[in-house]
Amino acid sequence: MKFIYYNLIFILVTLTSCSNSSQPNDPIPEYETFKIQSKQVGEERVVNVWTPENYNASKDSLPVMYMADGGIKEDFPHIANTLDKLIKEKKIKPLILVGIENTQRRRDLTGFTEVAKDKEIAPVVGGSDKFRAFIKDELFTEIKNRYRTTSEKSIIGESASGLFVMETFFLTPEMFDNYIAFDPSLWWNNHYLVKTAKEHLAKFPTSEKRIWFAGSDAEDISPFTKELADIFKKENKENVKWKFSNEPKESHITIFRATKEKAIIWTLNKTE
Repeated sequence: MKFIYYNLIFILVTLTSCSNSSQPNDPIPEYETFKIQSKQVGEERVVNVWTPENYNASKDSLPVMYMADGGIKEDFPHIANTLDKLIKEKKIKPLILVGIENTQRRRDLTGFTEVAKDKEIAPVVGGSDKFRAFIKDELFTEIKNRYRTTSEKSIIGESASGLFVMETFFLTPEMFDNYIAFDPSLWWNNHYLVKTAKEHLAKFPTSEKRIWFAGSDAEDISPFTKELADIFKKENKENVKWKFSNEPKESHITIFRATKEKAIIWTLNKTE
């Protein structure tokens, strides 16, 4: 019973780690916010948008990066400040960041599960399909109408949000061009995404996709990120440009900040 209790506590920590990955002293950049009434998730959602420094003085259309955990008290300031730094250092080209504030995080970022222990983490889980539909069918259009955007879209996330990134890559790969996941919770549903990865890659579209993912020393995540890297290597899809960053010196809490810059630079620069 003690083992089950402590294992459940660890699952709760890993699925809610976005509150730990962003420190309260992250400066809040200038941003815009709006609300959208979603039919897909049946509630009003808050969306935060950061644009680079010269956006208003320019007429250029820019790519967009989307993120869950996108509230002002979540990871939005952290990632906006990182993008701002990398743009000013000319390490990446300008882009727009769209952050979706959480309401029920564990509902929106997890897919279906047959594992009873998984279902104990929240009153409702398995809502990722509806959350994904909200982004695709409602939010994409709203952002396109409000901002000057190109067709290029990226998504970034860690832990449960990283799980959502990976699930989106395998289930609806055409939604985004670029995928970034830090310590994705691939143990979900008895590591279903890893077990079905070959099947999904066999049916993958022919358009080019880029995916960068990292694994820390977390015992319930590390084996699956490594296994997934082996699958990508063996399948060797020419149109899937991928990079796995094995980070055994990092913990689940530290990996986001430790690897964010190299993840974003590799993914957006498309040099490999």
